[in-house]
Amino acid sequence: MYYKQYGNTDIKVSAVGLGTMRYDEEDIKAGRLEKCAEIPLYAFEKGINYWDTAPYYCEDKSESVTGIALSQVDRKKVYVTSKTNFSTLESEHPTKDMFRRRLEMSLDRLKTDYIDFYHMWCMLSIESWERHMEELYGFFEEAQKEGLIRNIVFSSHMQGNDIETVVGTGKFKGMLIGYNALNYRFRQSGIKAAHESGMGVVVMNPLGGGMIPQNPENFAYLAEGTGLTVPQAALRFVASHKEITVTLAGCTTKAHVDDAVKAVESLVEKPADEIVKEYEGKGVSFNNLCTGCAYCKGCPKNIPIPKFMDAYNQKILTGKKDAIMDRLDNHWDIPASQAAECIACGKCEKACTQHLPIIERLKEIAG
Repeated sequence: MYYKQYGNTDIKVSAVGLGTMRYDEEDIKAGRLEKCAEIPLYAFEKGINYWDTAPYYCEDKSESVTGIALSQVDRKKVYVTSKTNFSTLESEHPTKDMFRRRLEMSLDRLKTDYIDFYHMWCMLSIESWERHMEELYGFFEEAQKEGLIRNIVFSSHMQGNDIETVVGTGKFKGMLIGYNALNYRFRQSGIKAAHESGMGVVVMNPLGGGMIPQNPENFAYLAEGTGLTVPQAALRFVASHKEITVTLAGCTTKAHVDDAVKAVESLVEKPADEIVKEYEGKGVSFNNLCTGCAYCKGCPKNIPIPKFMDAYNQKILTGKKDAIMDRLDNHWDIPASQAAECIACGKCEKACTQHLPIIERLKEIAG
């Protein structure tokens, strides 16, 4: 396994980390948590020592599964994360007791006395971050003084310039950000700023929420001359950035773990600027594709927005509007007319991690 230094800490982490939001769905629903725990245990055998989890992943079972595995290895040899924000505390105005209960729940599920990296989770905008800093950051600091968390970090879906603002405060040891071959041309300033300030940079969605492996012909250029599959090459593409510390791979099977490990064999790191030049003109950047995070769920009119946005992806990928209808009819079996029920309340757009024009797209689909 290839290891990197986590920012200005003395921590060495694997270049690929285990994303724990993709444990086998059937096993999770059946309560076969011990079986799911075989994945992080296998990842540990393969040298993956950074495990990323959170409340609500895998029907709120991810932390528990990860804890089962964590209790069976040398705790000092694994760096585990978790996350919290106003939503997990179920309050816009959290109290110390709310924060402590949530943190203690995570610690209990993870079967550990401390969390190595605790995230201020899912900062979608500067305004959201500012509110969290004002009302929540102080609790992070108290928990760190007590030894319950080792490093305060944040998770963000903001654009590069806004991320630079957060980085500039010097309040965090690292950050978690979405970055991949779909959007790399648009999100480099944030990772550069973090790296230059001595922060660790962890990347989620390196496969674009599944868009890259589902459309290998569009991303074949990543694998040229590598002997890797397109998904493996996409992981390697991200991990090869000098500015990026850990590339998270969501793993359901041991084969997925093997793919992640193979992706960083004999890794060669390069500055982001060099990577841009290397791939300039070789592929198309799709910063406006939905990556399927599903944060837009919960439409008051019960419109299955993630499915409609997935269908809209087909138009972007193929250039054909008919591809939207084909996806709705043949894959999702939902009528395009349902998109017309949108009342433009904006709830979905506020939750969208990519700031996509969802309302406009629904209108287009409805015709």
